[in-house]
Amino acid sequence: MGFPKPSGPTDMESSSLQKGLEVVSSLEQKYIESGLSSDDAYFLANISDEMRRKCVRKVDWRLCPVLMLLYLFSYIDRANIGNAKIEGLLPDLGMTGTQYNIALAIFFIPYVLFEVPSNILLARFHKPSVYLAILILLWGTVVTLTGVVQNFSSLCAVRFLLGIFEAGFFPGAVWLVSQWYLPHETQTRVALFYTASALSGAFSGLLAFGLTKMDGIGGYAGWRWIFIIEGAVTVLLAGVCYFYLVDSPELSGKWLEPEEIRYLALRKQAQRGLVVVDDGAHKFDWKTLRDTVTDWHLYLQVLNIWSNVIPNYGLKFSLPQIIKNMGYSSAHAQLLSIPPYIAGAISAYLFGLAADKLRCRMPIIVAGQVLVIIAFTVLFSLAEEIQDNIAGCYVAVVIACVGMYPIIPGTSAWTSNNLAGPRKQAMGIAFMLSIGNAGGLVGSFIYIEKEAPKYPTGFGSSFAFAAAGVVASLMLELRFWYVNKRDGKMSAVEIHEKYTAEELQRMGDRSPLFKYIL
Repeated sequence: MGFPKPSGPTDMESSSLQKGLEVVSSLEQKYIESGLSSDDAYFLANISDEMRRKCVRKVDWRLCPVLMLLYLFSYIDRANIGNAKIEGLLPDLGMTGTQYNIALAIFFIPYVLFEVPSNILLARFHKPSVYLAILILLWGTVVTLTGVVQNFSSLCAVRFLLGIFEAGFFPGAVWLVSQWYLPHETQTRVALFYTASALSGAFSGLLAFGLTKMDGIGGYAGWRWIFIIEGAVTVLLAGVCYFYLVDSPELSGKWLEPEEIRYLALRKQAQRGLVVVDDGAHKFDWKTLRDTVTDWHLYLQVLNIWSNVIPNYGLKFSLPQIIKNMGYSSAHAQLLSIPPYIAGAISAYLFGLAADKLRCRMPIIVAGQVLVIIAFTVLFSLAEEIQDNIAGCYVAVVIACVGMYPIIPGTSAWTSNNLAGPRKQAMGIAFMLSIGNAGGLVGSFIYIEKEAPKYPTGFGSSFAFAAAGVVASLMLELRFWYVNKRDGKMSAVEIHEKYTAEELQRMGDRSPLFKYIL
């Protein structure tokens, strides 16, 4: 009788262990090829899935709620003029409907012009949260002062200042998200804080309903209290931004463990890899700016932005009036403007979740654009007899919001995913959004008072820009698919034989090593 064999792994266990080691080894090799040291590659390859999920969840709970709250009041502060209008702003200031459209539009001139410079300045700050807090403090002060304007000229002045100070927030927030998350994680997170733009319509109506009850207090009309109270709340939120908004893993303080900080920093470095490495978004150079403004992909993305911005701003500034045209009082119009925006907020998040899970952008964006087309087709056909078609028109407004709100998170994520290097990301996101937000100028004028209730210019323009967005999305998808297929025919060895490492770096997202997200 022999001694019993020492216990050890079975053949099946040995096979599983070997397979696991091979996976770790291949991951290490991949990370080393992307420019990490062997120690960093080993650390990253051996992080458990649970720790990966835990790290991302901690960032989610710290970053997204703050951005959502700040963006909520950003949108409320620019769009509450629509609520003030139906509460008596025009007659109190002696304004005409055309002057109201001008006051809406003047906001977008500095908003467009200052987005790129603001994002460059943001990236130069050691702590972007400080820069954003300054912007929030300034625009909150301007909104508060809107409550004491006395004429058309002073209203235009405060709207212009509001455009300057709000210009940097959304592109800065998108850039900040891109610094924390990997490409397939970005749309859900952008959608999370962008839902605030939809919820702002709901909250704006609810707040306006309550604040107008202050009519006469202190000698101020109810519409003035809308600006005064909402602006004062924004000023307080500047402190929330300063103390709670997180800047980067390296500056995250005690709410992350050292290993978590290391993991979050290294995974971004590994993801960027050999595609492009620059010395930071905080540096400015004319070549990157030239590459950005001549990147024709960004102009197609602008059409995608316009498929949201023009219908969205037009509807946001005019929705209380459209609902009032259905025969409701001002108070009921404020309240009935809430459900469409709640539906839009839910759709932005669910569409973003689907896009990140499927790891694709185009189908989600196009689905939203098609819903916008359907909604404005219905509105155009029924609005002439709006009081006989209240249910149909109201459902169409809800469908419009469901379609519009997933578009900008999808386009923002698609753009940031397909720009190589933090410097071009910072410039490219801001450039695309600045030109895209110029659509707000169009949206400010498409709902013409004398065309009520059918609004052929408003509903027709919204339909047309949504259709143009569908064409732009399909063109981009075909372009990215073709380039990926073309470059995929070359191996890494062949690419490095054809180009030097320096040439590949300079090519950025035009490098054959770069793979576009579809």
